[in-house]
Amino acid sequence: MNVLVATDLDRTMIYSQAAMGEAQFAALDAVCVEIYRDAPLSYMTTTAVELLARLAAEVPVIPTTTRTPAQYERIALPGSPFRYAVASNGGRILVDGADDPDWRRAVERAVSESGAGLDEVLTELRSRIDESWVRSLRIADDLFCYLVVDPAGQPDEFLPAWQDWCAARGWTASQQGRKIYATPGSVTKSAAIAEVRRRLVDDGTITTDAELCAAGDGWLDTDLLSAADHAIRPRHGELELLGWSAPGLTVTTGTGALAGVEILEWFLDRCSVRTASDPGRPNARAVGTS
Repeated sequence: MNVLVATDLDRTMIYSQAAMGEAQFAALDAVCVEIYRDAPLSYMTTTAVELLARLAAEVPVIPTTTRTPAQYERIALPGSPFRYAVASNGGRILVDGADDPDWRRAVERAVSESGAGLDEVLTELRSRIDESWVRSLRIADDLFCYLVVDPAGQPDEFLPAWQDWCAARGWTASQQGRKIYATPGSVTKSAAIAEVRRRLVDDGTITTDAELCAAGDGWLDTDLLSAADHAIRPRHGELELLGWSAPGLTVTTGTGALAGVEILEWFLDRCSVRTASDPGRPNARAVGTS
């Protein structure tokens, strides 16, 4: 096998009704893939469900998310179970659904050696916010934190000032919709995916020259997109607002859940090109054929 796929989930593969928009949600045939507090939360189109299941049957797919393991486990992704998944923005590698303690210990060592601790960040963050625009402050996996905010009431100067403070102490701050994340700079999706890739090469699942294809929509995905051999982002989200680009980056034409379909079609197209030349897969099929 000479291709590996790593993809962000929220607003890349899966979408809330709000992220899709009322018109798109009403127009598309959506399948619920996540229930939270006894209510549907996240969806994929029926086409996306079929495409992801097909992709996962063809090549190793690594769900790669900022969600904690508990939040990730709420999602019923087509193509599952996945042998590997990356959670907590790279702070966790899940192997057959179970946390890898060795990776977590390595992450904690890197964080302790590279900058401020979570307690220091929380103390500073609390001094900068108030209840007029912050709905909650949450700690994720004892590793990073994020705010849930009212964007309309958020002071214009907060984010750039908070980003400067974090950057000086080895952390990264970014905003995705109503959430403002503060994460250690040493905890990245790309580092976790590099470790997963090493393991898949070592056990013979993929070849040493296997290409990495990746997708994501937010600032916390940029290291993964930059590290990939082929990368794609949707025409919405934080990176679209920032106008972020990179050499060779593909941007979808569609937005919302339609972008998710387009990303999966792009993955399958890239994988068909690579697997067609794989001597171990003489019958690899092209996209759109049976």
